[in-house]
Amino acid sequence: MASSQGRSELRFADWMATLPESIRSHDSFSFYIDEASPVGPEQPETVQNFVSVFGTVAKKLMRKWLATQTMNFTSQLGAGIRYFDLRISTKPRDPDNELYFAHGLFSAKVNEGLEEINAFLTDHPKEVVFLDFNHFYGMQKYHHENLVQMLKDTFGIKMCPAIFAHEVSLQYLWEKEYQVLVFYHSPVALEVPFLWPGQMMPAPWANTTDPEKLIQFLQASITERRKKGSFFISQVVLTPKASTVVKGVASGLRETITERALPAMMQWVRTQKPGESGINIITADFVELGDFISTVIKLNYALDEGEVDTT
Repeated sequence: MASSQGRSELRFADWMATLPESIRSHDSFSFYIDEASPVGPEQPETVQNFVSVFGTVAKKLMRKWLATQTMNFTSQLGAGIRYFDLRISTKPRDPDNELYFAHGLFSAKVNEGLEEINAFLTDHPKEVVFLDFNHFYGMQKYHHENLVQMLKDTFGIKMCPAIFAHEVSLQYLWEKEYQVLVFYHSPVALEVPFLWPGQMMPAPWANTTDPEKLIQFLQASITERRKKGSFFISQVVLTPKASTVVKGVASGLRETITERALPAMMQWVRTQKPGESGINIITADFVELGDFISTVIKLNYALDEGEVDTT
């Protein structure tokens, strides 16, 4: 018999299959952050120096602020997540020249994460995922070539070629047996048919620790969003300042910011309407908190039931 936690994680494993016509995680790979790894190349010199002086202790503290998810890819998929925010990096002096997920510290190897996602899709043929490769660190042309080949080898014909966003529906994807849309924030996307250009997945960022300012930003962004031609991300995410980290250095992101702001952020999510003039994709840290996943899934059914005007 599956544990209660296992049942919870799989509760929404096939929610797309019940729709005639999504839930997203921010820094989706950060569950895998490796405290033994070097500091990521995108980190400022002050952070690099901090780690060089305090070593493992510094990395343990960093992990509390860098890990924005507690579930691995399979658990997130089983829980209902269908969009993944992915940041890719090479690792200095890596003899194998591998590609890694990265967010301050290095995380899992990219090929391992992609295989995990593909295994889920094979078991759930009506589910569709959005893979958003939006940051690249230390990558040369051949690294991009390797990543493109890795995507081909892993997902093959599951990948949907780039077309106009408004032409994509679940029915279309099911008929074509497509399960993966890959967004790639690099000019490389213009050379590969199955890579969707990054500008087709805009994700305006509030960059604030204030829940009220975040909500104002989110609402203004939705008001201004383009009605056709792209997907659109609402980042229900608070970003800590240096002073915030110093004050809550031992507590971490989840306890210091996310949990305290959750009620206000969830109230905003519950009042949204899906459709071309409303929300499209919502990202959040620690997606298992509260009823975030079930709330966003419920919004998808509003389209099905004709509760909103989507013309």
